[in-house]
Amino acid sequence: MTDSCDAIVIGAGIIGAAVGLELARSGRRVLNVDRLPAAGYGSTGSSCAIIRVHYSTLDGTALAYDSYFDWKRWAEYLGAADERGLAEFRECGCLVMKTEQNGRLARVVDTVSRLGIPVEHWDAGQIRAALPIWDLQHFWPAKRMDEPGFGEPTGGALDGAVFFPTAGYVGDPQLASHNLQRAAEAAGGRFLFNRTVTAIPVERGRVQGVVLDDGTRIAAPVVVNVAGPHSGRINTLAGAERDMTITTRPVRQEVVHVAAPGGFDVARSGLVVSDGDIACYIRPETGNHFLVGSEDPECDPREVADPDGFDRSLSDQAVTQAMRFAQRVPSLAVPPRPKGVADLYDVSDDWIPIYDRSCVDGFYMAIGTSGNQFKNAPVAGRLMAALIDHVEAGGDHDADPLRFRLRHIDHAVDTATFSRRRAVNAASTFSVLG
Repeated sequence: MTDSCDAIVIGAGIIGAAVGLELARSGRRVLNVDRLPAAGYGSTGSSCAIIRVHYSTLDGTALAYDSYFDWKRWAEYLGAADERGLAEFRECGCLVMKTEQNGRLARVVDTVSRLGIPVEHWDAGQIRAALPIWDLQHFWPAKRMDEPGFGEPTGGALDGAVFFPTAGYVGDPQLASHNLQRAAEAAGGRFLFNRTVTAIPVERGRVQGVVLDDGTRIAAPVVVNVAGPHSGRINTLAGAERDMTITTRPVRQEVVHVAAPGGFDVARSGLVVSDGDIACYIRPETGNHFLVGSEDPECDPREVADPDGFDRSLSDQAVTQAMRFAQRVPSLAVPPRPKGVADLYDVSDDWIPIYDRSCVDGFYMAIGTSGNQFKNAPVAGRLMAALIDHVEAGGDHDADPLRFRLRHIDHAVDTATFSRRRAVNAASTFSVLG
């Protein structure tokens, strides 16, 4: 059986659905294919879905701030109804602790200031007023629970932080993906679930479409790899990895849920917090809970896992993250077997995504996005649609990368920042922070 369309998007996570939406809006007949039963059921569904506007690079920061306005006006951005309702962006703000390791955020503040992003500098008194359960003693360097000195203060205390008011989180990342699916369908796009791409035919250097596990061949002149942790396998099917200097790998990560101490109202007082001193990020969760993730210090494992057969049970890593947070919040009760999720990130060599064409004509990539690109889904969709239009019209994106002008702020992105052929970006945090 053979079908045809103008573009196939492999993946229906938050970014795959956004790419499908923008390609449909450009007038293409678009099909998103996903191996799972619904949009956002893969690593997107396990995302902490933090919306923040600070990154290590100027262009990465600009993408995040441009997308912030779409999350702020989510219904307007979608332009379509969803029978399940719309995902809610909870704009609680993000507090980032100043540490010696992050240069006391001098470079971050300079970057956001160049883009007009509002910031507030908080001293220790303001931190304690907002987060009275916090203990600001230093605990760096981050350790694992079984290491000597774990939990012991190392001298001195945090004395300041930067607060970003234009930040928060989305409580239901899977619903946000479903919202994008419905918007894409309203624009003419289609979605096919429970189907795996098993082959990507290429003739005379040009992609011809995809072959699915049930034998269906879908012809298309454009195929976009947004397959998350499976992105490396999809590139191999197309032979697209040949000229890549940046690669991706599926890395296992854990996020732990812990109850707030008595008397602290997370819904009213909780913030998104990035705390490099304890190497954790924290965000509010329903039921008066916190979600606690790792900011990937050297002592934490970076396990490359099989995306089709990895262990989803929590390990001692989850307990370690909760106990690091308990250093900051001594009244926190950490159960011996906490709840949480284990899933995979699709991670590039420098933790900065690849938004690019490939060496195979018609084959494009929006990969290496897991962990820190959920928030950028709206602008990533627009960027990929513009890039595909540019290349399919004859633009030499490799020799003369597209300058992509953002919709909501006065900035043009140098898309070479996200090239598959770039050098490793030394300015990256080389962590989930991007």
